[in-house]
Amino acid sequence: MIIAVDAAGGDYAPKEVVKGAAAAVEEYGVDVALVGRRAPLEMLTRRYEVEQGFTIVEATEVIGCNEPPVQAVRNKPDSSIVVGTKLVRDGLASAFISAGNTGAVVGAAFLNLARIEGVQRPALCGVFPIDASNTALLIDVGANVDCRPEFLVQFAQLGDFFAKSVLGIEAPRVGLLNGSDERIEANLLAKESYELLEKTDLNFIGSVGGQDILMGKADVIVTDGFTGNVVLKTIEGLGDIFQNLMSPEQAIKISTDLRGTALVHYSQLACMVERMDYKEYGGACLLGIDGNIIVAHGRSQAKAIKNAIRLAHRAAQTGVVKVIKEGMQ
Repeated sequence: MIIAVDAAGGDYAPKEVVKGAAAAVEEYGVDVALVGRRAPLEMLTRRYEVEQGFTIVEATEVIGCNEPPVQAVRNKPDSSIVVGTKLVRDGLASAFISAGNTGAVVGAAFLNLARIEGVQRPALCGVFPIDASNTALLIDVGANVDCRPEFLVQFAQLGDFFAKSVLGIEAPRVGLLNGSDERIEANLLAKESYELLEKTDLNFIGSVGGQDILMGKADVIVTDGFTGNVVLKTIEGLGDIFQNLMSPEQAIKISTDLRGTALVHYSQLACMVERMDYKEYGGACLLGIDGNIIVAHGRSQAKAIKNAIRLAHRAAQTGVVKVIKEGMQ
């Protein structure tokens, strides 16, 4: 199994990408194909004892984070994003990960990989650790801004397949993201989606408020891509704020000074901060495409890249694409 990684995408490429890939090779025993300019990648891989776990695939072009996605994909056929996507298409890689231009990654996947039959709109599935043994999925987190109720039903189905296959949850609890205050009337999309979800054979538990996302109330939380992306960025922003406030030096000082219940509460807060850290979950899976594509955070450093490779390896290992194909028949 080879996991292809965009070594030119993201704010800290290629150095941090190679560092994270090296850690994944050593820790998970996977082979990694680094996609990018050969000369700097060869120099970087020599620093690690796991050099034999790397393959370098030449890609001479880079799509910038501010370039128009579809135009860039068409105009730069030798970009790391396009080349990496084609490795999956041609069966040379089991998955592709990129921390580069998200729109370009999704666009390249749409253009180079077939949409699974029966899927109207592929969706990005965000993965959030709840605790050591539980994970919540939020779908869609950005692939589809304007949605119809039937799209949200399919997002729920895609998330259900992922939760069963990758996470091993027998009957995933599916919730529809909605307002937490019953006095606030749901919009038309939420109302109609709710009615359709009630008629499915999914384990639909009803509405889920934003405050419930990280509380383990549902395994799969469904929303449109615009709302999901706002939620994702909000969680990431809060995580950054808390981490800045809880520097390692500050954490040692606080944990030394606190006693009893206060120390317990501080430990719980530290766990919550960790759950909001994008570095812990690596990236979002693009579901509904005939191939494993992982979109990583643009600010991904080594730890985030390593965990994105773990997610990609798990998705490929469990055959989630095949599960979705069979489920959509």
